[in-house]
Amino acid sequence: MTSENELIRRAQGGDVEAFCRLAREYERRVYALALHHCRRPEDAEDLSQEVWLKAFRSLRGFRFESSFHTWLRRIMVNTFLNHRRSETVTRDEVKTRVRLDSLEEMLDEQALAWRLADAGAEDDYHTRLLAGRVMLALGELTEQQRLIFLLRHREGMTSREIADTLGCSAGTVKKSLFRSIEKLRSSLGLGAEDAERVPLGATGKS
Repeated sequence: MTSENELIRRAQGGDVEAFCRLAREYERRVYALALHHCRRPEDAEDLSQEVWLKAFRSLRGFRFESSFHTWLRRIMVNTFLNHRRSETVTRDEVKTRVRLDSLEEMLDEQALAWRLADAGAEDDYHTRLLAGRVMLALGELTEQQRLIFLLRHREGMTSREIADTLGCSAGTVKKSLFRSIEKLRSSLGLGAEDAERVPLGATGKS
């Protein structure tokens, strides 16, 4: 079985098939993060393609000083940030909002993250419905809050790693995460009194 590093070296030498094999390993992860970030499948497709185009053009500069995933993630974040800066769509466009009634299982940071991470792994209708509602709720966050939340809970990055990637302080990241959770609770119609019903899944990182 060909190792990832060997595929990278072959791709750096111009082997397109080797690059395609690398891309197949991470394409679902890139698309999922893009979809949660921009919330429109067509935009997520465009954003994902842009990420892979940049990765292909930049691969010769990969020095094996970090994992391929870490390197690719930096390209993803920069692509998302550039996409945000270049966006020209007015924020006054009409938005469809769905009122949520029974989401008592989703409350605190760990539970929201757990549901978000598990949403793509189960075929259960209720889980998929819940995931769709979380997507809508994520739309209530600012783009920076949403990106920080996704890097923390989809990518498993620590607050320090996110801060280093975005060029801000770890305190700024933690404040953003706290505000995001408060907004998500409000948007999902949840209150602190429901905390006891929520299964916790601590990540062990900060």
